[in-house]
Amino acid sequence: MKAVLLVICVLLIAIVLLQSNKAEGASQIISGGNADLFSQRKERGAELFISRLTFALGALFFIICLIMNIM
Repeated sequence: MKAVLLVICVLLIAIVLLQSNKAEGASQIISGGNADLFSQRKERGAELFISRLTFALGALFFIICLIMNIM
């Protein structure tokens, strides 16, 4: 069970690092510029797959940690 958790941890770290930067306008919050800060962007293709995979791996990590804690 620990080996599975380790593999999920490594995959989760790699997938999070592959995600695109969604805080592009974070520096504009302080300066007051809001050109694209609240623009609605839809994820498509690879971004959507990576986002869903991140959610699935995070949920799996959480469930396995709960199971290991109960044991």
